[in-house]
Amino acid sequence: MKVIEVENLVKRFGSFTAVDHITFSVEEGEIFGFLGANGAGKTTAMRMLCGLSKPTSGTGVVAGFDIRKNPEQVKKNIGYMSQKFSLYNDLKVWENIRLFAGIYGMPDKEIARKTDELLARLHFESERNTLVKSLPLGWKQKLAFSVSIFHNPKIVFLDEPTGGVDPVTRRQFWEMIYEATASGITVFVTTHYMDEAEYCNRVSIMVDGRIDALDSPQNLKKQYEAGNMDEVFHHLARKAKRKGD
Repeated sequence: MKVIEVENLVKRFGSFTAVDHITFSVEEGEIFGFLGANGAGKTTAMRMLCGLSKPTSGTGVVAGFDIRKNPEQVKKNIGYMSQKFSLYNDLKVWENIRLFAGIYGMPDKEIARKTDELLARLHFESERNTLVKSLPLGWKQKLAFSVSIFHNPKIVFLDEPTGGVDPVTRRQFWEMIYEATASGITVFVTTHYMDEAEYCNRVSIMVDGRIDALDSPQNLKKQYEAGNMDEVFHHLARKAKRKGD
């Protein structure tokens, strides 16, 4: 079953084409890597898929809803986490959980029960009333990811979720991703760490608004005669003509 279906999706800003007729699909339970250098158009594409930006042309269906006709339904049925903004630093841990769960429309009784379960699973019981800004970065990232899938969405979008954390914490974070996919949640992730691209079932690489490659890491390495995904990425990204996303 496909949770994302995109066909000839385009986004223009005046005469500039940020996303140029991209077509792809993502299967339920898949870890899909969405890669591209700065300026490739991946952030713009992700905003359209999340119902935050209207396409200029083309079609897209996410979690069963048309991104152009039903952007609010798309937002309710996805999770989202970014490196830049995921939690409110001046709210306590439990307040952040409650806030986002409320935004996703969960009932109060369910929020209370699942909050206790989440804090226990993360071993955060003693941090319930801690302000998020006081947590170590790795703890914040784990909490932010847990909050993004708290409402059990069909798909979660992760925008460079492990930026700035140490390798051990990154590995622990990916273990959480594997647990999420095992429960049926699809993961759509952007990352600048090419070793993380190796963890994905399939990877797409955008160059100047277009998808230049899409396959499993193993097949891409074979196709480009590369020893790792870093070599594949640089082989494609060096063709880019534009900078800045």
